[in-house]
Amino acid sequence: MKAIKIGNRVEIYNDTVRTFDVLPPKTYMVRFAKMSGFYLEEYTDIAVNEAKVYGGQLEKARKVIAAYQRFDRNLGVILSGDKGIGKSLFARLLAVRAVAQGIPVLVVDQYIAGIASYLAGVDQRVMLLFDEFDKTFGGIKPPDGVQEPQTEMLGLFDGISQGKKLFVITCNEIRHLNDCIVNRPGRFHYHFRFDYPSEEEIRNYLMDKLEKAYYDEIDTIVEFSRKVDLNYDCLRAIALEVNSGERFNTAIQDLNILNLVQDKYDLAVHFENEIVIGAQNVEIDFFSQEQKTVNISEDNYHEVISVHFYTQDCQYDMQHKYAVIPAKNLKLTYDEDYECELVNKMKALVPKYLTIKKVRSKSLHYAV
Repeated sequence: MKAIKIGNRVEIYNDTVRTFDVLPPKTYMVRFAKMSGFYLEEYTDIAVNEAKVYGGQLEKARKVIAAYQRFDRNLGVILSGDKGIGKSLFARLLAVRAVAQGIPVLVVDQYIAGIASYLAGVDQRVMLLFDEFDKTFGGIKPPDGVQEPQTEMLGLFDGISQGKKLFVITCNEIRHLNDCIVNRPGRFHYHFRFDYPSEEEIRNYLMDKLEKAYYDEIDTIVEFSRKVDLNYDCLRAIALEVNSGERFNTAIQDLNILNLVQDKYDLAVHFENEIVIGAQNVEIDFFSQEQKTVNISEDNYHEVISVHFYTQDCQYDMQHKYAVIPAKNLKLTYDEDYECELVNKMKALVPKYLTIKKVRSKSLHYAV
């Protein structure tokens, strides 16, 4: 029997009770019981099973741990980006490195009122991992008289709490983060933005994952990835199907990779004499069989020319990284309502080809 005294309260436990001066370096889930309050549940240690990690994540993980050792205060890290592009893998990398250096990892996967005070009481070096913070702590309506969940956490993130903590939050949508978290390097020193893999990264991944007998599928998959954003979850599924002997063009029809959004593209008709007239941020369903019509303008105002085409006629230019449709597959029409001189000027132009380039998401970091 073990008798544990906390203040004036004494509780009786069996002989399996153990006491520690500090938390052992393991992984724990933060849990809550209505009758007893918050507690930690020991969890299977986080592991990284991938033989190779892509996108420079190992170097960034080393950078975070090195900075945490240098800091004399808390260190915060934001991992943002769409699903399936490496945030969770990076968080696991950090957790593995933290435990290896004697730092326990506490995983917070739900919001419970008062959790900030509980975590603030952990008086030692510890990594706190908040998975999908924008969902678990954002958009939650608190009870009357209780702070909004993210606001409640700000005091913890500010470093007023005991111990030196490494805060890591993952989020899919940064617009759902509190304004006092984003652009506040005093609270969160790092913000790693995870983008979709580039053409080179996709090609390297497929070279590693596909059997050599199926290397002839790589160009087709890369071309598809320039039309539709593919994350590493998608690439893993595609490699599995292709390695089973199925062609990519048929495998993609059965995978849980669906055409749910119309992406945006920059279009440009290239004429002789190096004249280029186009349109920006045009929504195109690349997988519709219908003819597409896009109005183009040389001054972003006078849309005299309309170009008509079928996306099935696209050929991907590996060197320049855009889709191309030759002039023979284009149809140009002209808006006769404009003044005659301008219309005739446009009609005199001889088209060579149309280029279609996917608009990538804006970089959130400054380029200097």
